[in-house]
Amino acid sequence: MKLDYSLVTRRTFLNTLFGGWLGTFLAGSLYAFFRFAFPTLGKEPDFVVLNPDDFLNIPANSTKPFAWGGKLGLIYKKQDNTLHALKGVCSHMECNVVYKPEEKKFYCPCHKGWFDENGKNIEGPPPKPLEFFDHRLEGDKLLVYRKGVQVELPTA
Repeated sequence: MKLDYSLVTRRTFLNTLFGGWLGTFLAGSLYAFFRFAFPTLGKEPDFVVLNPDDFLNIPANSTKPFAWGGKLGLIYKKQDNTLHALKGVCSHMECNVVYKPEEKKFYCPCHKGWFDENGKNIEGPPPKPLEFFDHRLEGDKLLVYRKGVQVELPTA
């Protein structure tokens, strides 16, 4: 049946159909490219295995960074030589925090957030404390893992 009057011409309909197909194709291609270029973006592991020689002998009241997936992790040795592992990103906007040894505080330079040496938020916009991890020494490996995660390394 032929309509005498149509709100959409055949050319407009086909251009819209082709434009929609092209937009969907480009969006899918860009998504695939970004997943290829940044495979660990947004992913965090349950545990990491570190070389203990690199981290056990750091000076008191200092930190040493390690990779926690795509984010910063920190090994922190307090003044009393106790070792702690934490995620080195602010709980506000996930900016990297730095340790200020003279003040014994962690500082987020993005929005001037401060955390005490136990990771508790004390000043600025951070809504939550820093995330601390459990750690243990197993032979020649230092395991850093999320609280409550059971880590079983294969024995070979």
